[in-house]
Amino acid sequence: MKKILKYGLIITALLISKNGISQEIISLDECLNQAMEQNQQLKIAENNLKKTTYQTKEILSNLWPKINGNFDYKYYFDLPTQLMPAKAFNPMAPEWEFKAAQFGVPHNINANVQVGMPLFNADLYSGIKISKIAIELQSLNYTKTKEETYVLVSNLYYNAQIIKNQILFNEKNKENLTKLLKDLQLFYEQELATKNDVDKVRLQIEKLNVNIKLLKNKYSEIISALKLNTGIQKDFEVQTEIITPELKNITVKNSTELNLIEKKYDLVNAEVKKMKKGRLPKLSLYGSYGTIGYGYDEKPHDFLDFYDVSLVGVKLEMPLFDLSRKHKIQQKKIDKENVKIQWDLAKEKNQMDIVNTKNKLQVQLEVIENKKEQIALAKSIYKKTLLQHKQEMASLTEVLLAENDIIQAEQDYLSSVIEYLKTNLELKKLTGNLISLN
Repeated sequence: MKKILKYGLIITALLISKNGISQEIISLDECLNQAMEQNQQLKIAENNLKKTTYQTKEILSNLWPKINGNFDYKYYFDLPTQLMPAKAFNPMAPEWEFKAAQFGVPHNINANVQVGMPLFNADLYSGIKISKIAIELQSLNYTKTKEETYVLVSNLYYNAQIIKNQILFNEKNKENLTKLLKDLQLFYEQELATKNDVDKVRLQIEKLNVNIKLLKNKYSEIISALKLNTGIQKDFEVQTEIITPELKNITVKNSTELNLIEKKYDLVNAEVKKMKKGRLPKLSLYGSYGTIGYGYDEKPHDFLDFYDVSLVGVKLEMPLFDLSRKHKIQQKKIDKENVKIQWDLAKEKNQMDIVNTKNKLQVQLEVIENKKEQIALAKSIYKKTLLQHKQEMASLTEVLLAENDIIQAEQDYLSSVIEYLKTNLELKKLTGNLISLN
């Protein structure tokens, strides 16, 4: 159930645009729905989530075989020279004597296909686990951005509502003062009122004109901010009536902020395990199949012959000594401890904030009821003062002050309602109930 808070001097007519055409009224829910689809910060957060997902797929792809094709052609203007023992040509030659000899043919062609596949790589498996945690972390960052957008748009909308109502209050007051001014001018012409009384009312009207102009400018600025954060392009108005839910018991869950810290702890913990598993050996399978071509281009003995080459092998890598790894692990353990401390502090603060916010909400409900009583009292005083003025028992200044008290009481009432709504948003955020996490 939603309780619609109504108040005496709110005018339900729409504000009129400069060209005289009524603008469309958009509700808070419509603004929020539009923001969830069009907000640029949300799009950036969503793209970051997609990027992290592709990074995980990139790491997973390392489990699959990798196939590479190679082609290499060489033409030797001068064939490679090798030194061979002279005994190969003359058994009586001394051992320290060598003969220079050129080997090979000018044309060399090498073409092959190589295949490699990891059989066991603990470091790779740990990286896959870390990447999955990174996706969850980025998903929480996306949720956090949604919550920040939700609160920002809601607060902007509430601010626009209160300023719009302030404009309506001032316009209503101006309308009443204008009527009073006409009556006073007639009384003045009949010498039943003083010039000072007329000037006082005229001064109040001028002050209201200035105030209305300032409020409209501020209202326009907030509407522009709403457009920026919701992606709404057309001109629109916010609702005049302020709708607030009743205070209900809510299920307390971890806030997004706490979930983020918890996930950071999981990430650091996984990184520590990855470093420890880096001591384990890595086993991989590889193979190659191809051909080698040799060619000779001197006529009439030119030729180009190809010979198949294939192989398969297993490669084992084992780290034997790496002192830096030990120090890196110790650093990560300290990071892990710090994140744990950070989580404990955030959890304690979150619980304290929930209690304080609930108390604040309860107090604000009492303030709202008190402000309603103040409005009724201010109206009663105004009626009595107006009657006394007609009986020449109260001055015009007292009448104006009594009317200003009504406006101030109504504005204070609206401010209390808006403050209640903002505090309710904060409570939902603290308890993990602000928006759907789907």
